[in-house]
Amino acid sequence: MSENPVQALFHNFEQVANFVQHHVSNFIGNLQSSGPSGKGSVNASIKVPFAKTKSSVQPIDAVLKGKPSSPVTKEELGRSTWTFLHTLAAQYPDNPTRQQKKDVKELILSRMYPCMECADHFKEVLRSNPVQVGSHAEFSQWLCHVHNVVNRSIGKPVFPCERVDARWGKLECEQKACEIIGSTSIFGKI
Repeated sequence: MSENPVQALFHNFEQVANFVQHHVSNFIGNLQSSGPSGKGSVNASIKVPFAKTKSSVQPIDAVLKGKPSSPVTKEELGRSTWTFLHTLAAQYPDNPTRQQKKDVKELILSRMYPCMECADHFKEVLRSNPVQVGSHAEFSQWLCHVHNVVNRSIGKPVFPCERVDARWGKLECEQKACEIIGSTSIFGKI
């Protein structure tokens, strides 16, 4: 049986959740060992969200071996966000439905980005560069362009947008399981 059509997108969210789980676990561990006589004030029975997630994703501890624990930096958050958005654009259909266009625009215009400075800057970028979601090519090129606008503003090199499909090409999924189908019926009633 083929995978869920939006599983590839949720894979990125799952990686972020595992990353957060790792840092929360370290934070709680540090609180538990930082109290008087090594006894912290945090109850040892605290459960970290997503701890029971069934996943084929490599545990985040394996990814971070040798790295000191620290909060996610603005740069790490930005890189992860751009990876997610470019992956989304790579999977975006050539002939999207009205609902797919609406969903992508709402995602791009999200007001919940954790870095306020970044969110405010991106809102300015969007005012000058309205979201273009008419096709896969249009959305991928628009995203590359706005990513380059952001890169220029922070002194990073720009990416040649004619190479966007070579860099972010479609995920390799059996039976088109990674394609975005524009239906939220897979979630059932939540």
